[in-house]
Amino acid sequence: MTPVVDIVVDSPLWNAHRGVKPALRRAIAMAAAMVSTTDGELAIVLTDDSAIRALNRHWRGKDEPTNVLSFPTSILLSPPQAGKDGKAPRLFGDIVIAYETTAREAKAEHKPLPDHLAHLAVHGFLHLVGYDHVAEEEAATMEALEIAVLARLDVPDPYIARDIKR
Repeated sequence: MTPVVDIVVDSPLWNAHRGVKPALRRAIAMAAAMVSTTDGELAIVLTDDSAIRALNRHWRGKDEPTNVLSFPTSILLSPPQAGKDGKAPRLFGDIVIAYETTAREAKAEHKPLPDHLAHLAVHGFLHLVGYDHVAEEEAATMEALEIAVLARLDVPDPYIARDIKR
């Protein structure tokens, strides 16, 4: 079973790109499988720089847009809403991704937007399940896992600078 991923398109800027929702679901499914955490639910909000800037200011004290924010949760559904097995599904939390910053970064790094979006989704999901990159050792572990997940999605290592201009 793969995680249930609810995708909310909060900015019309995302509508110009076909296949975003299936690509996001595939990235999350692969990341969940790689960390043996496949049962649960999360939401991905595709928004713009203005909305993510407000979230970043409120939650992190940084008055600037960013590419991705993750909001983990440990809330469980009440028993009447439990799944077929009688257990409440795990709610991983929310991932919010800003269009302009994501598109700008992809262009600057000569990456296809879908590849960069997959990376941000995987990165955000790993935060939801407890990975972090504050300490150097944690960062190395998280980065290696991101690279491994993306490789299975046929996405090149996002941490290698690209010299090829498209």
